Amino acid sequence: MTIFTCADTFEGILCGVYDAWMSRLGHENVCLELADTGNLRLFAEYRQVEEDPKKAAKVIGAIRKKAGQEVYERVYRASLSCEEQKADRIYRFLVYALHIGPEIVNMLQIPAVYELFRMNRFVANEALHMIEFIRFSRTDGGILFGAVEPRNDVVALMAPHFADRMNAENWIIYDERRRRAVIHQAMGEWIEADLPDDSFRQRLMDSSDQEEFENLWKTYHKHIAIRERTNPRCQMSHLPLRFRPHMTEFQDRRA
Repeated sequence: MTIFTCADTFEGILCGVYDAWMSRLGHENVCLELADTGNLRLFAEYRQVEEDPKKAAKVIGAIRKKAGQEVYERVYRASLSCEEQKADRIYRFLVYALHIGPEIVNMLQIPAVYELFRMNRFVANEALHMIEFIRFSRTDGGILFGAVEPRNDVVALMAPHFADRMNAENWIIYDERRRRAVIHQAMGEWIEADLPDDSFRQRLMDSSDQEEFENLWKTYHKHIAIRERTNPRCQMSHLPLRFRPHMTEFQDRRA
């Protein structure tokens, strides 16, 4: 077995697909893994994949030409998954997709197709949840700042929603888990950036006016609740605990 190790990025995975495919070793004799996972197999040959924009562009062109835009979008979303096996699952899916064409999305009886469908759905659903549950604070400089901690790398999927609805605002959505942010300039475009640490967050933190607003929001949230109808189990099913640390109404600001 020859294992190709690639970077945990969309372009890195596509380059891995290119190298594994072009090796001509046979699909059953190759495997695609993310680099630095620490999972080493005995009696396997490892080959490191170098990121090359030209290789990634060739794979993207082949996907769009032979399988269509919908397949391309599903592969992109699957590449944002937190699952360690995503690279090989994308490769197995593309073996079918580039042979069958756009109809592949409906062939869930094929295990490789189902696995990509499952990852794609998981990523897309979490992006929607993060859009619903994110809370923004306005900093001294007038920038709207929101922090999230998603399992999957979904901040780039969240950005178009807020770029459309808050186009006149300067805002930042920060992924605390990956130290990655999407940054939007008012009336302009948004960009994605990797940040070395979260020290910038302290420089953005807001004034006492923002603290007063947060206290008002918490008071409102507390008083609209009907104590006799409190149902913690139901609340957890609609609002899991992992979303609450970054939601204003559940935060306990301490001096």
